[in-house]
Formats: sequence, C-alpha cells, structure tokens
Amino acid sequence: MPTYDFVCLDCRKRFDIFLSYQEYGTKAVACAHCSSANVRRRVPRVRVLKSDEQRLSALGDPSMLDGIDDDPVALGRMMRKMGSELGEGLPPEFSDVVDRLEAGQSPEEIESAIPDLAEGLGGGDMGDMGGFDD
Repeated sequence: MPTYDFVCLDCRKRFDIFLSYQEYGTKAVACAHCSSANVRRRVPRVRVLKSDEQRLSALGDPSMLDGIDDDPVALGRMMRKMGSELGEGLPPEFSDVVDRLEAGQSPEEIESAIPDLAEGLGGGDMGDMGGFDD
C-alpha cells in the first residue's frame, strides 16, 4: 500500500498514512496526533534519479569552488551539496559542521568549539580543509 503524507491544519504536525488505491479519496483521514479531520495532503519533493557517474561528474564542476576560500556560508552550502550527492556513510559530525558553516562560523571557530572533531572525521586540520594542497 502506498504511503501518503499529510499535515494537520490544527496542530501543524505531519503524519503518514497507508491507504490502498481504492481507499484514497474515499476513506476519512484524521490527524495521528490530535485526531482532527482538518488535514491536507502534502506532496513530497520530486527526486530525479542519477547514476553514480552523473553525481560524481556534477561534484567535479569547478564552479562549485567559486567563493569558498573566505566564505564559510558558501563552504557549508558546497559541503551540504557534496554530502547529499554522496549519500550515506557520513559521520554525524558532518551535519553539525555544515550547520555551523552555514551559520557563518569559520572552520577555525568550529575546530576550537569541537576539539575532538578532527579525530571523528578521520584526522586532519579543518583549517587546511583536511589536507587539501594549494
């Protein structure tokens, strides 16, 4: 059975329900949190499937590196895009670092705020971007 995403217009919480194709549109839907019938279906984001080769090719675009040298926000955006393209297998610290970069913290500030970070991400110094050569 397909899963349908809804949002409750009363309590503003999201919930999923399973409905058969026959039930959809005929069965009454109520909020799973507050039981309100005042709900609206959420249309999920559309995702385009790409091959591994296409994803890696997009990451190799030199324009992605424009402006990241002295701009932590741009660096955070680039890292978030790379993380979403690479998918699974990233340590939980990765999201924390990206959130901090997007909030404007410099790599040096992040490294001093989270002293064990370099070890959790595989060693290296964030200030030099983990060993990239100039």
